[in-house]
Amino acid sequence: MRAIWKGAISFGLVNIPISLFPATRREELKFHLLRKTDLSPVNYKRVAAADGKEVPWDEIVKGYEYEKGRFVVLQEEDFARVDIEATQTVEITDFVALEQVDPMYFYKPYFMEPAKGGEKSYNLLHQALEESGKIGIAKVVIKTRQYLASVKPEKRGLILELMHFAGELLDPAELKIPAREPGKQELKMARALVDGMTSAWEPERYHDDYREKLEQVIEEKIEHPDARPKGAPRAPKATKIVDLVSVLQKSIENATARKGKHPHKAAARPPAPRKKAA
Repeated sequence: MRAIWKGAISFGLVNIPISLFPATRREELKFHLLRKTDLSPVNYKRVAAADGKEVPWDEIVKGYEYEKGRFVVLQEEDFARVDIEATQTVEITDFVALEQVDPMYFYKPYFMEPAKGGEKSYNLLHQALEESGKIGIAKVVIKTRQYLASVKPEKRGLILELMHFAGELLDPAELKIPAREPGKQELKMARALVDGMTSAWEPERYHDDYREKLEQVIEEKIEHPDARPKGAPRAPKATKIVDLVSVLQKSIENATARKGKHPHKAAARPPAPRKKAA
């Protein structure tokens, strides 16, 4: 694995040299736009909305739309004025209890590997955070952009997890969330259903069903290019709940039966669709 960033964790007078590695990946299936008649790839062109003419790169500038249809142009020197100095440092400014931070703030993790000479300090910070139940809140510049981030202890080491700034999270106050208190019997049944569906966390059990089905469709199209596509399954209709307690009771019975017949096992992921040789 290749490091995407090298620098140091800084808190107080302590500096720990580290390297940053991606901790997640998202493999999207790539599609091309083709002309229907001969499957020739279709290229994108930079076309001006005013007259439909193609615009060369040397005539393109960056503009910010401050009112509908009105723009202010920013030059490279304008961006340089607000450029954040890339110090190559994860500068921890505070330590906070993990339980106090809304999970919605976290969104992208990275592995942190200690560089030579930093192993002792790295392990010391890892253990201190693990025993205290706290995380470090920091700012870091990656590829010219500044991020809010947290330094979190995991079983195998420290994780740098990028975070949203407070202003990036939307207020759910506009949502129509009912305030009605559930009945005691309904709550008791709901808890029983949750207990009946509770199992150990096994992340390998969960797959991207959409991707796997799409790969299957692609494989079928490779094998039988002229076959007519099957109709899409109909979405189930929402049922009108009249007696919530009876619905919960039936759900509990179904969950119990399903758990007894099909103990959880990690499902094997089907192979990706093969590519035809040219």
